Amino acid sequence: MSSSAQPPGEPVVHVARFADLAPHLLYGLLRLRVDVFVVEQECPYPELDGRDTEPTAEHLWVEAGGRPVATVRLLAGAPGTGEMVIGRVATAPGHRGRGYAAALVREGLRRAGHRPVRIGAQAHLEGWYGRFGFVRCGPDYLEDGIPHLPMLHAPGSQAPR
Repeated sequence: MSSSAQPPGEPVVHVARFADLAPHLLYGLLRLRVDVFVVEQECPYPELDGRDTEPTAEHLWVEAGGRPVATVRLLAGAPGTGEMVIGRVATAPGHRGRGYAAALVREGLRRAGHRPVRIGAQAHLEGWYGRFGFVRCGPDYLEDGIPHLPMLHAPGSQAPR
């Protein structure tokens, strides 16, 4: 497990692969995702999709009070594309508006390096992801009853801020 060096005032972003996550921390990350996506957004779907354990998957999170309060997952994209995927972007309700998700997305983009990064964004967050250089790359779609759209951050696009 590692922590990235963040500029002053930025939250500390922790990073680990599945095998390096302590059981209580893994439980906290998964609980946060279930609380946001399944309970809060009322989307009964298989949150545990098997991708968390992929050897190249990275889990990024911010802690408060010794527990994860915001998280994202960075995965390899479709085989042969050279792309990465940022997903499972979640922040506990009481910790929103503090820049945690933004710090996690910036770190995910930094870790992806010069590779393109895809995201399936909830439609109402198109502008928010746009500020990191993501652009729409296809039509809207419904996922678990919530409007989404595909977005891509291409190498050389707007630098994350």
